[in-house]
Amino acid sequence: METPMDIGSNEDWLRLHLIAGLGRQGLFKLMRCYGTPAAALAADPAEWRTVAGLRRDLSPARQQVDNTRRLEATLEQLESLNVELVSYWDRHRYPAALRTIADPPALLYLRGQLNSDEAALAVVGSRKATGPGRRFTEQIASELAAAGICIVSGLARGIDTAAHRGALAVGGRTIAVLGCGIDRVYPPENDALFQQIAEQGAVLSEYPPGTEPLAGHFPGRNRIISGLCRGVLVVEAATGSGSLLTVDFALESGREVFAVPNQVRSATSNGVNQLLKDGAHVVTDSRDILEVLWPHVRSGESSPRTGEDLPELPEHQHKLLKLLSFNPIHRDQLLRTSGLTPMELSDSLLHLELSGHATQLPGGHYIRAR
Repeated sequence: METPMDIGSNEDWLRLHLIAGLGRQGLFKLMRCYGTPAAALAADPAEWRTVAGLRRDLSPARQQVDNTRRLEATLEQLESLNVELVSYWDRHRYPAALRTIADPPALLYLRGQLNSDEAALAVVGSRKATGPGRRFTEQIASELAAAGICIVSGLARGIDTAAHRGALAVGGRTIAVLGCGIDRVYPPENDALFQQIAEQGAVLSEYPPGTEPLAGHFPGRNRIISGLCRGVLVVEAATGSGSLLTVDFALESGREVFAVPNQVRSATSNGVNQLLKDGAHVVTDSRDILEVLWPHVRSGESSPRTGEDLPELPEHQHKLLKLLSFNPIHRDQLLRTSGLTPMELSDSLLHLELSGHATQLPGGHYIRAR
């Protein structure tokens, strides 16, 4: 059945969505039969079973009385939070890329601004991210956001948080997809970040307000993260990480997969290194992503590959800083490639640390700090 481009009020959609046990597949069945949520709510309760094929206990007549108080309270809550409902049948606002996945959400709760068709990249990784991993994520997210790419992630600790912060730092767009109701902030320490994302980008959830961040909700959240984007970048992930589930969804939907090489014996390296073995694109710079997905876009803030944009430093420090990146490098390798004496190397590394340009890691490894 053809449906109009913009259909249904927040109240009608919410009345349906609050019916326990209906779910997104039930919503799709009802829309195929009735075309609009108002028509579905007005239908004879028996038709839900005989025409739409739903369970007998899902008739609206049984649920409307029970949901009236909750419905009113939830509508007030959504209004106070400036939350809108965007349905799959809203062809103006529903993200075009999300329509193409096998199991698109029927309803999205939205805070902020959502563009139906924008260049977007998912950035995901370990909640227990390393310092270098977080810094690399912030930088690459900043570079891509500055180039006009929307950064999509899940507001989780670690890599997700770094990705959102990197985009926000340059005034770019970022989208956070939640595994709970849009009235909940999880983890709670990201409350300020949540508010900033809502103001500068968008916060999305397919779950009704009041839904707790249960473990079973996050796989569904991950399919939306990948579905919104043309590609997924994994920065750090152990074997069995939820980030790899996002990759599975991405591959099923024909998205590109990118991964950042990591130390072989690092706890967060197994997953990403396996992705690289399986053919993921290697990423050490934002241009590695742009060249695959958006070759016409130039990154104005990409990681240095020459010494042209390095700070003014003494010769030995300048030479070392050119060799440092956001991937750890051992001092023995720096000694071999820099041509410095051991004393010159130690002195220069110390000055780079004190000036905030380098960070020493355990085991004699160094990374560029900014």
